[in-house]
Amino acid sequence: MPLYVYRCDTCGHEVERLQRFSDPPLTTCERCGGSFEKVLFPPGLQFKGTGWYVTDYARKGSASDRSAETGDSGSGSGADGK
Repeated sequence: MPLYVYRCDTCGHEVERLQRFSDPPLTTCERCGGSFEKVLFPPGLQFKGTGWYVTDYARKGSASDRSAETGDSGSGSGADGK
């Protein structure tokens, strides 16, 4: 069941409710009797792993291909190359 947040237009009181999609929305504030409106939040998504923009489209080729183009050996030995 999704969690909905409602905010009163009159007093600003916020209420969180777990409701089914088929449940009617809350309409009146229990504190002042004002009207509620649903508060919209962005979904809580987190993209991990391969297959997303940074790994697939931003840079073409594998890491070894890119290091050969730039002359980097990939050893991570520091700025002096030792």
